[in-house]
Amino acid sequence: MSARLLIVTSLFVLAAAAILSLFVGRYQVSPAALFRYLATGYSSDANLETVLLDIRLPRLIASVAAGGALSLAGSAYQGMFRNPMVSPDILGVSSGAGFGAALAILLSLPPAGIQLFSFSGGVTAVLVALGIARTIGRSHDATLVLVLSGIIISSLFGALLSLLKYAADPDDKLPAIIYWLMGSFADSSMKDLGLIIPLLLAGVIPLMLVGWRLNVLSFGDEEARSLGINTGLMRVLVIACATLVSACMIAVSGIIGWVGLVVPHLARFVAGPDHRVLLPVSFLFGGTIMLCADVLARSLLPVEIPVGIITAITGAPFFLWFLKQSTAAAWDSKRG
Repeated sequence: MSARLLIVTSLFVLAAAAILSLFVGRYQVSPAALFRYLATGYSSDANLETVLLDIRLPRLIASVAAGGALSLAGSAYQGMFRNPMVSPDILGVSSGAGFGAALAILLSLPPAGIQLFSFSGGVTAVLVALGIARTIGRSHDATLVLVLSGIIISSLFGALLSLLKYAADPDDKLPAIIYWLMGSFADSSMKDLGLIIPLLLAGVIPLMLVGWRLNVLSFGDEEARSLGINTGLMRVLVIACATLVSACMIAVSGIIGWVGLVVPHLARFVAGPDHRVLLPVSFLFGGTIMLCADVLARSLLPVEIPVGIITAITGAPFFLWFLKQSTAAAWDSKRG
C-alpha cells in the first residue's frame, strides 16, 4: 500500500469511528436521527443537541487529540532515541503532571487551576531533567544521561505525588486525585479544548515536519552531522514539541498510559520506518484507538470506566506480544 493511500485509509477509518462515537453511549441516538440533525440542524428530540454538542463532541475531539498527540510524541521519541521501548513520559512529563494536578486538587482549585498546575508540573519535570542532563552529561553519552535524568525525575515526582496522596483527605481529596490519575474524558468541554488545541497544534505541526530529519538521525549522530543536521537543535525541538503536546493532553484527560508506547509499534508495523509516513499514521492510529477506548469506557458498564484502565488492559497484552515477536526475531537472526 502506498503512503498516500495508507494515510487516506487511516483518515477514513478515524472519520468512521468518530461518527460511530456520536450515537454510541448510554443515551441512545439512532443513526437516522444523528444524520438528520447533522444535515438539517433539526431534531425532534430536545436532548439530542445537548448530548451531541455538549457531551459527545467535546469527548470526541479530546480523545482524538489525546490519542494522536501521545502516539505522535511516542513515535518521535522512539525515532530520536533510536529505542522502540521509549514512551512520551520518558523524561518525567506524566509524573510531573500528576503531581501538579494532585497539588491543585489538594488546594481545592477549580478545573482550570487543575489543568494549569498539571501542565506546569509536566513541563517543569522535563525542564529539570534537561537541566540535570546538561549539567552532568558533558563528559558522558548525552542520550543515556538524558534518559537516566528522566528516570530520576519520574521517581522524584512519583514520590512527591505519593506524599500528597498520603496527606489528602481520604473521604474527599484522595478519591478525586486517584480518579484523575486514571484518566478520563468525562469532563471535557469545548471551552477547555479551545485553550488547549492552539498549544497542541504548536507542538504537532513541527513534529510532522521533521520526519526526514528523524530518518537521518536514526543513522547516528556522526552521519546526521555529515548530512548537515544540527543534532543538538533537533533533540531540543523534538523534546520541546513532544513535551508540549503530552503536557497539554494530560492536563485535559489525566494520565493515560500505553498509548504513546504501543501505538507507534502498530503504526510502524503497517507504515514502515520512514518517519515522513510513520508520524502522521501514528497520529491517526492513536486518535482512532483512543476514541474507540473512550467509547468502550462509557458504554461497557452502567458506570463509566476510566479510559486509562481500558488502554492498560488492551495495551499490556499487545506489548507482551510485540516483545515476544521481537525476541523471536532476534533469536532467529542469531541462529541464521
